[in-house]
Amino acid sequence: MTYVDGFIVAVPKANIEAYKAMAKAAGAVWMEHGALAYTECLADDAPYGEVTSFPRSVQAKDDETVVFSWITYKSRAERDAIVAKVMADPRLQGDAWKQVFDGKRMIYGGFETFLEM
Repeated sequence: MTYVDGFIVAVPKANIEAYKAMAKAAGAVWMEHGALAYTECLADDAPYGEVTSFPRSVQAKDDETVVFSWITYKSRAERDAIVAKVMADPRLQGDAWKQVFDGKRMIYGGFETFLEM
């Protein structure tokens, strides 16, 4: 079974194109270092819920949208090795992302797959 890193982040609507460019560059780095897949999705039908929701989870504001992303790996061990390479890659160094979204409100985690159909 595969291993997946998942991410949810609020992105200001004014920064969507900048986020897309950043994601495309980052995705290329992840794939080059061995990820099986790199996926980024913009919220299309994710209303702000009364108790829980994707927008509520990242405290999205009226002028923001939610991005739901995941990266797929062969295993947790491969993920750990790939992430180490990605984090050391000079193409992803620096704080440019801070101008695109608020990383303090990002939700992320690693998940072991138990069912694939």
